[in-house]
Amino acid sequence: MSKTGLITGVDGKQRCWWPGNDPEYIRYHDEEWGWPVSDDYRLFEKICLEGFQAGLSWITILRKRENFRAGFNHFNFYEVSKFTNDDVERLLKDTGIVRHRGKIESTINNAARAIEIVEDFGSLASYFWKFEQPEETRPKKCDYATLSQITMSDESKALSKDLKKRGWSFVGPTTCYAFMQSMGMVNDHVEGCHCREKVEQARKAFKRP
Repeated sequence: MSKTGLITGVDGKQRCWWPGNDPEYIRYHDEEWGWPVSDDYRLFEKICLEGFQAGLSWITILRKRENFRAGFNHFNFYEVSKFTNDDVERLLKDTGIVRHRGKIESTINNAARAIEIVEDFGSLASYFWKFEQPEETRPKKCDYATLSQITMSDESKALSKDLKKRGWSFVGPTTCYAFMQSMGMVNDHVEGCHCREKVEQARKAFKRP
C-alpha cells in the first residue's frame, strides 16, 4: 500500500487499502460499504454485526455473515425480539457465528429496543438518518492521512449516547461510526478510490427518510 492508502487490484482498479486482495472483501467494499441504506432490517443487521465485530477483524464477521443471518432470522427484529433462553443456548452452540453470550443477548435486547424506535419514529431509517453529519463539517480532504485517523465523530457520539439512553448495548461511539460508514451516512472511501465518486453520487440522489 502506498502513502495514498490506495491499492491496485488485479482488475486494475484503485480502491481503499483495507480489503486487500480478498475477493469477498473487495465485493463488500465495492458494492456495499458507503452506499446509502434505508431498509430497516439491513440497518439492524449492520449495527448488530458492527457490535459483534468489536475486538475482531471485519473480514471475520463478513465470512460468517450468512450464518449470522440464518441464526438471527435475517435480522428481522420483530422475530429476534421474541428469542428465548433456548435461542441463546442454540446460538452459543453455532460454530458458524461469534459465540459471545453478551453480544447474542445484546442483539435480542436491541431488537426489542428497535421496535420501540419504529413506534416512535416510524422506521429505524428515519431515526438513524437524523444523525447524519452535515457536509460542511466533513474533512475538506478525504485522503488516507485524514480518514485513517477518524474513528468516531460528534454525530457517532450523539447516536451512541441516545441509543444507550434507549436501552441499547454494544453501541459505543466507535461502533456507531463504523455503522455510519457502512450504511452510507458518511463517504469514507479514500480520494482516488474508484468507488468514491459513485458513492458520492448515490448519496446525493438518495432520498433521506
